[in-house]
Amino acid sequence: MQPSTSGRMTNPSRVHPSAGWMPRSRKLMPRMITRRWNPLAPMRRNSIGFEAMDLMRCRPTRGTSQSRHRTLPEPREDGVTPKAVVLDAARWAWSDGVMNRSFEALVAEAASAPIDGWDFSWLDGRATEARPSWGYQRLLAAQLATTSAALDIQTGGGEVLAGAGVDGFPPTMVATEGWPPNVERATALLAPLGVVVVADPEDPPLPFPDGTFDVVSSRHPAAVHWPEIARVLAPGGTYFAQHVGGGANVELTEYFLGPFESSNRRHHDVERDHALATGLEVFCCKNERLQLEFFDIGAVIFFLRKVIWTVPDFTVERYLPRLRELHDQIQRVGGFRSTTSRTLFELHKPDHPSGSV
Repeated sequence: MQPSTSGRMTNPSRVHPSAGWMPRSRKLMPRMITRRWNPLAPMRRNSIGFEAMDLMRCRPTRGTSQSRHRTLPEPREDGVTPKAVVLDAARWAWSDGVMNRSFEALVAEAASAPIDGWDFSWLDGRATEARPSWGYQRLLAAQLATTSAALDIQTGGGEVLAGAGVDGFPPTMVATEGWPPNVERATALLAPLGVVVVADPEDPPLPFPDGTFDVVSSRHPAAVHWPEIARVLAPGGTYFAQHVGGGANVELTEYFLGPFESSNRRHHDVERDHALATGLEVFCCKNERLQLEFFDIGAVIFFLRKVIWTVPDFTVERYLPRLRELHDQIQRVGGFRSTTSRTLFELHKPDHPSGSV
């Protein structure tokens, strides 16, 4: 397989016949590509990219013999990589275009990459995260299709909300965001679609009257203020959201910070109890733990710069020795695996206050 003009290897899923794409003539394809075997198939079965971002833009390989698949190593614990699972380097031979680049080149590239918005396409071919089974964006679109007034809290760059509104938004559609670069990005993306973007910090209160919205949504809010959500919901309204669950990316955090006792404040049972305390009724509270895999040190740096709560004090300069150690490990074994967590919430506000008729 030949490297692309960018220096990285071409993603095999874009040319493999079982991945759903074919050139106009099979004669143009090398024999090794027209064969059914695909070295990435073991990874792809349950790893289809960051939700709504589609990092790898890959699909599971169909019709590939299981007997030709290499088996992923079992999770292990050691003093160097707490709870992390390293990958079989042979499966990633296709990535030589990245693997053969110097540590300094990968660091410089990732340190200068733009991180505004919530777009992870920079990680195309360099990292994957398994999606939750439910498909949040599709379910959000169904919620928005049946309401007249909706609010999306902490919308980021607006990418997920925009994707959920491809068939149109309700007559009143508002989104809030607190980080100025994201406010600008979300406004540029959502305003032409009829969405009002409000610059609002994450701290309460929300700048809206009581009972304003039939649906309040949020994808991966950094903080959840349940009393405010309940307040701005109209009677009979719905809070529909996907949260980052408890214990997300502990392996990655521990690699840089060492062992620590993680907080349970984002555990789905704890959040459910907080929601119940505000008078909301729980219709759905579903949690899944998912695999996140990095295939070069640049991907790790980009992720830590963007998802700032993973290692709160992260800078390349501060953690340069540890980054070099992780780079050497990835070069040696092929990757670094961590575990994340996602919770789907659907909560309803009662039509009548408790005790009323």
